[in-house]
Amino acid sequence: MGGLFGVVSKDDCTNDLFYGTDYHSHLGTKRGGLATKNSEGFSRSIHNIENNYFRSKFESDLPNLRGKQGIGVISDYDAQPLIFRSHLGRFGVVTVGKINNIDELVKKAFRKKIHFYETSGGDLSPTETVATLICEKDSFEEGIQYAQDLIKGSCSMLLLTETGIYAARDKLGRTPIVIGKRHDAYAASSETCAFPNLGFEVDRYLGPGEIGFMTVDGYEQKKKPEKKLQICAFLWVYYGYPASSYEGINVEAVRYRCGSALSKNDDVEIDFVSGIPDSGTGHALGYANEKKVPYIRPFVKYTPTWPRSFMPQDQSTRDLVAKMKLIPIKKLIEGNRILFCEDSIVRGTQLQENIQILYDLGAVEVHMRPACPTLIYPCEFLNFSTSRSTLDLAGRKAIKELEGKEDINLHQYATSNSEKNMAMVDRIRKRLGLTSLKYQELEHLVDAIGLPKEKLCTHCWDGSSYF
Repeated sequence: MGGLFGVVSKDDCTNDLFYGTDYHSHLGTKRGGLATKNSEGFSRSIHNIENNYFRSKFESDLPNLRGKQGIGVISDYDAQPLIFRSHLGRFGVVTVGKINNIDELVKKAFRKKIHFYETSGGDLSPTETVATLICEKDSFEEGIQYAQDLIKGSCSMLLLTETGIYAARDKLGRTPIVIGKRHDAYAASSETCAFPNLGFEVDRYLGPGEIGFMTVDGYEQKKKPEKKLQICAFLWVYYGYPASSYEGINVEAVRYRCGSALSKNDDVEIDFVSGIPDSGTGHALGYANEKKVPYIRPFVKYTPTWPRSFMPQDQSTRDLVAKMKLIPIKKLIEGNRILFCEDSIVRGTQLQENIQILYDLGAVEVHMRPACPTLIYPCEFLNFSTSRSTLDLAGRKAIKELEGKEDINLHQYATSNSEKNMAMVDRIRKRLGLTSLKYQELEHLVDAIGLPKEKLCTHCWDGSSYF
């Protein structure tokens, strides 16, 4: 998915930028980057962070990044930030999202004799594409709005200019941007968890399509928000950090409510509840508290040498790393009926291995309660699961086994408790080797978040969304 952080300060902002960006490390897969502006110009640093901590990569660069304003990014795709020299002046840019019509936009640019660099993988850079669109207009505000109007998908961004930082949320608000303030600084962040330890308080949540400009003196709205909001519901289920809030709604509180909802219509008899760490923990605590059953950890996570939850890019290696991070505790497993809460089941490969380990260590029963419905539709708006084909999704694989095709009767399969939905869930249960499997119903997930369904993007579960 990726995350953004920017700051303008009366004094040097380097430490705020460094730690604020680092607080987004749970969101990215591939690269981190920082850029600052000072009296001598722009400075930039980009590193691959697939196999190491953000902090260890960037700490030695900080003396060369001094300045009173800067932007940072944790990117799951291209190398950022990019620095441009244009008729608008010099500027740096970072982006988060997914541009589905990037080829179409680039072809239009080719007709204007504009050229683009390829990434190391031969792809086009979404961030460069956005910057090029911005430069077609006579001001940053016009350029940002022009780019947002042309993009199909999702793109939030920060622009570091000579005089301040522009913050622009994607047109339907699928990814968040929050403004924080301190007595001597303003900041823009994807995650509010970046604020407290740096002394910032939440000033405002940008609305969908809103464009603002930050200086050390404050925040100025350059474009009012659009009326339609479709923030990604998966932020609360999985992506978001527990201490963060979106639209004023805390992630961990939503996960407690998700777990509580899972337990209310569940009559399974178990010895204890656990969560698949880390994002399943809040859901499991909510389940255990509502059900009045013990919460116990039969798996613990080893993080000192396996710091990043998304690394590396290669799926088979990622599965191995994920397995290495979870260490089972036989004494807590043997002879017990265990119920796990998980944020979601995407492919199920890693989960299947962990379930078998539980049986090998003496578990009597293993039950699973995912906090969201079955993932059936691939994400169109963020980079979640882009490296996986549709058939990699556990739901689609089950549908193909049942129907002979993976794209038939999808609406019926997405409808909770329908005959086809229950057949799909049971097929997934058998493949994983679970005693029982029950998914969260979409209406209960929506209730747990607390926003009207029309303000949430639920496309990956039911295929519905604005485009």
